[in-house]
Amino acid sequence: MLKFFLRSLLLLPVLLICLLESFAKLFIPKKRKSVVGEIVLITGAGHGIGRLTAYEFSKLKSKLVLWDINKHGLEETATECKRLGAKVHTYVVDCSNREDIYATAKKVKAEIGDVSILVNNAGVVYTADLIATQDPQIEKTFEVNVLAHFWTTKAFLPAMMRNNHGHIVTVASAAGHTAVPFLMAYCSSKFAAVGFHRALTEELDGLKITGVKTSCLCPNFINTGFIKNPSTSLGPTLEPEEVVSKLMNGILTEKKMIFVPFSISILTILERILPERFMKILRKKINVQFDAVIGYKGH
Repeated sequence: MLKFFLRSLLLLPVLLICLLESFAKLFIPKKRKSVVGEIVLITGAGHGIGRLTAYEFSKLKSKLVLWDINKHGLEETATECKRLGAKVHTYVVDCSNREDIYATAKKVKAEIGDVSILVNNAGVVYTADLIATQDPQIEKTFEVNVLAHFWTTKAFLPAMMRNNHGHIVTVASAAGHTAVPFLMAYCSSKFAAVGFHRALTEELDGLKITGVKTSCLCPNFINTGFIKNPSTSLGPTLEPEEVVSKLMNGILTEKKMIFVPFSISILTILERILPERFMKILRKKINVQFDAVIGYKGH
């Protein structure tokens, strides 16, 4: 332990250089990459963040592959993307079903080509305490919010690795860094999604695959209607357009972790360094609230 500490002291000059470099980057805008002609696959594209992200890629002249379980919503998104000038392919896919994902991925590769940007956006949420959350709801939460990321990435990553070119985007949540009551299954799944992003990033680095990038979106409450009457003292409920603007900028500048708002990143640091008792007081001040089903009869 002592030897490790002494060796770590030798890294202090490197730490100083890295800190200065990071500080300088705050004032130097990073060049945005071109995604013209890239094949972009977005899951959960029939509504909300997925739909608006599809619109933005359409404006940038990407070729779109849109997945959603809701055919009507999917067609509405596709119509607008075509109006914006994009080539669009739609597939009705149940992202809780591994075989459906693999079968559709095979069709995509045969009919369109190799996906170069994968946006794992599909998600579900149930607002209830553990007692009131039904077993199938817990299973569905993990199947869509976590396991689907594994299946889609396993399907499309090999081609990206062969070409040393691509981008995997994980849409997670602030709930993947800090937990709140009555979102137990959701928070757990989003912690796993953040872990997926970090582990994938490290694995690509370990394999020396330098051309495949990763990004993870972690926003606060968004006004998409999935969570009823959300509020927090961290700020107003986010509008989807604001979140997608930050997401697109993060993708195009190849940012690893995208927090919306930025204060979420500060909160995640504080949780790791401040005493637990103080954090409990701070969480009460943050005052996260939303409508939820409480199954515990004593409450």
